[in-house]
Amino acid sequence: MTEQRVVLFVDSQNLYHCARAAFFAPDASHTHGQCDPIRLGELICSRPPQGFTRVLHQTRIYTGRPESGRQPKAYGAHMKQCAAWQAAGAAIISRTLRYPPDWPSSKAQEKGIDVALAIDFVALAIDGAFDVGIICSTDSDLKPALEYVSDKFDGGPRGEVMAWRSPTASRRLSIQSKNVWCHQLDRADYDQVSDHTDYNL
Repeated sequence: MTEQRVVLFVDSQNLYHCARAAFFAPDASHTHGQCDPIRLGELICSRPPQGFTRVLHQTRIYTGRPESGRQPKAYGAHMKQCAAWQAAGAAIISRTLRYPPDWPSSKAQEKGIDVALAIDFVALAIDGAFDVGIICSTDSDLKPALEYVSDKFDGGPRGEVMAWRSPTASRRLSIQSKNVWCHQLDRADYDQVSDHTDYNL
């Protein structure tokens, strides 16, 4: 039986908001939608294709970071969450949020997170750092990276995706004319990997 090294590429905000859209009402507590990315990776690796075993080699989390001077409370909560992820063994890749001129009337935005994830996904595939790279996001801006790995390596290293599934949510990354495997996780799966910690406290 062949063992495959898996690297999880987690777009943290996309994963969070998609979980909320799939499983919760808009006014649900802000902790609903959070998940433990290490447990998420372990759950995915526990369901390998027939003939394979999979081991979670690394979990990489891509996240926007609030400025401490502008949003001290959000920054503190963010850093607590990142510390918990790092303590569990995840690698954190962060970029400071971009604040528009009329902030706080307009929200701060993540910029460059999808680019950082896409570059790392391609670079680590080229370096042979994983046998299976799984993108945990539905952001269509990541399609070119998925297409490159799929076309360049034709099976090894392999690119896959993950998405939440519910009667109200079925979005996933896909490539036209390519059969990209999607790990579709339902509410029962979410409950196994959920994180109800309030990092604001």
